[in-house]
Amino acid sequence: MTGLLPHATLGAPVPSDNQVPRIKPGKLPAAKLRKLLTGLRREDPRVIIGPQVGEDASVIAFADRCLVVTTDPVTFATDRIGWYTVHVNANDVAVMGATPRWLSVVLLLPEHDTTETLVDGIMQDVHDTAQSLGITVCGGHTEITTGLDRPIVVGQMLGEVARDRLVAKTGLEVGDRIILTQGVAIEGTALLAREKRDALRGQVADDVLARAERFLFDPGISVVTAVRAALEVSSVHAMHDPTEGGLIGGLCELAAASSTGLHLRSDQVPVFPETAAVCRPFKVDPMQLIASGALLIGAPENDTDRIIAALELQNIPAVVIAEVRPAAAGVTIEANGVTLPLQTPDRDAIASVLEH
Repeated sequence: MTGLLPHATLGAPVPSDNQVPRIKPGKLPAAKLRKLLTGLRREDPRVIIGPQVGEDASVIAFADRCLVVTTDPVTFATDRIGWYTVHVNANDVAVMGATPRWLSVVLLLPEHDTTETLVDGIMQDVHDTAQSLGITVCGGHTEITTGLDRPIVVGQMLGEVARDRLVAKTGLEVGDRIILTQGVAIEGTALLAREKRDALRGQVADDVLARAERFLFDPGISVVTAVRAALEVSSVHAMHDPTEGGLIGGLCELAAASSTGLHLRSDQVPVFPETAAVCRPFKVDPMQLIASGALLIGAPENDTDRIIAALELQNIPAVVIAEVRPAAAGVTIEANGVTLPLQTPDRDAIASVLEH
């Protein structure tokens, strides 16, 4: 039967598992993801925004309205994962200008540590959080999964928006300004404080660590209110919820989606003191740390003051941090008077911390 094998493979060594390059935990590298998505074709003309790097959700047109669809897992956290699931998926729908409406939840549970208390707690968290945002839980799937050592929740959120109110990442224009709400990095700060509490004790003051743990709720990771405030006063060109890869990753994704350049002024980026404190022991760059809770808004320069004022009425601080430039200028950062190129991080800074 050896005659059935291609001649070139006869006698060729088979690579062992140790010789095959491994992709590290976290998002797939941007270049790899872009290559994968290139092969996916949109057969249905109603899919007006399909899979692409930088977009938070897909969009399907139905006459004068659009269905906005996203899916996101919660894999880094082990605490309050039902709450996380609702908010991170609602954010992805909201930044497209849509109202989050319907949620399906897949709950994968560890084979050795699942109890009724664990299951009840996660699902109650999902229910309560969805109810607070006016979202209906409309389906899903649950199972005990072989090989898992912790629960994983995957959400799929659907929302709706009038077609002429849709906000796509492709809308940035040269000369636009990028507004950042809140600061960096809210979600990453809470994750480090909660998941690495023991390692941080003695290196971070107890009161600072306690505040960092509360970042999930204050300032919080939802951007839904900020999105609504911005859209009420401006024709926003693009919005983005920077998650894995942090602020740097989010800005690079925005630029890629719109085929523009961006210039970031690092001295304008607000970094919470609690964030700096929990990042320092792990030598983590706060601007590359998962940043749910912040919102990036691309808008005409003349609209920035009006948007910032509207956000401040909702007690949401905001500041201009970047300018949109031609694509040929690239994505750059100015720090201490020096301008350097920026690239999408291969993985979120928190991934390397949590894997140890």
